[in-house]
Amino acid sequence: MEKIIYGIQQVGLGVSNLEEVWKWYIDSLGFDVKIFDDDTVAELMLPYTGGEPQQRHAILALNLQGGGGLEIWQYKERTPLPPKFPVKLGDLGIFAAKIKSPDIEAAFNFLKSKGVILGDLVNSPEGKPHFYISDPFGNTLEVYEDKSTFLNEGRSTSGIGGAIVGVSQMERSVKFYSRVLGYDKVVYNKSGRFDDLAGLPAGNENFHRVLLTHSDTRKGSFSELFGQSYIELIQPLDRVPLKILQDRFWGDLGFIHLCFDVKNMDQLERECNELGFPFTVNSNIKHSDKGSFDMGEAAGHFTYIEDPDETLIEFVETHFLPIYKPLGIKVNFQNRRPYKSVPRWMIKLLRFKRVKKI
Repeated sequence: MEKIIYGIQQVGLGVSNLEEVWKWYIDSLGFDVKIFDDDTVAELMLPYTGGEPQQRHAILALNLQGGGGLEIWQYKERTPLPPKFPVKLGDLGIFAAKIKSPDIEAAFNFLKSKGVILGDLVNSPEGKPHFYISDPFGNTLEVYEDKSTFLNEGRSTSGIGGAIVGVSQMERSVKFYSRVLGYDKVVYNKSGRFDDLAGLPAGNENFHRVLLTHSDTRKGSFSELFGQSYIELIQPLDRVPLKILQDRFWGDLGFIHLCFDVKNMDQLERECNELGFPFTVNSNIKHSDKGSFDMGEAAGHFTYIEDPDETLIEFVETHFLPIYKPLGIKVNFQNRRPYKSVPRWMIKLLRFKRVKKI
């Protein structure tokens, strides 16, 4: 049975104060629907947590206008570390999350009023308007025009639509994101200096830039909510890039992983092995009978691989997700046809998980 990638489920963000950060993302970017709240021990991430289980608190929040979510992640028994150096564009790892915007001018004006804008509202090499921001906690985001919405709630921003990833060798990274994750369509492939990067750290340097998307329309599960997504690979040409998470743990400050919603994990593992990117973490190690790993209110199977520069990619095969507890509405994905989407009316019920005040 073939592997299926439904879309970007979420981007992980390590923080020092979960409630403060989430409040900002609710007020400023509309991530107000709580999918799960998991306050337990991360037992299986030992390769990335110093070889020891770590107590942590994580929530997954969505913006129901469409796109992936944000997993906000905080250590409970250690102080999360910032990068060892000032991060520059093109350093290895997730430099920025991409945020969709159905009304780019309104989004720019609103976020400008909050004092978080980096540079101006300008066109990308694709010819579409976009701009960058730095949240109050030092994380960079790109807001780009995407007029499609899953549920139009009158907001100027929607959810996660991709990521900007720093790489050291463009050709091998393009092969990885194309073959493993299905980003097989090149939107642009350009080198040089770029005016639209001027507001970013080291943005006046020379770069090789490749924007990738998927040529297929993804179907099944929550694919209609996630929508189309993009991976922008950026390689510095004037310097040797540094690893953003160097000498730090997964969960330390900043973007920590990019997570995809998938089906048929066994076939995905075979393909990753064939391409030379084996799973480095597999929750089924704990469940030899291939049972579900508890993720707060949800349950499923998760794994991790590394891209060619050791950026962490997570896969989640969801087994069970409650939609609206008072009516007993839930989804058992193990019993659903792989390409059958969750009904729109059911996804809209997630509005009852909305958090208005923290």
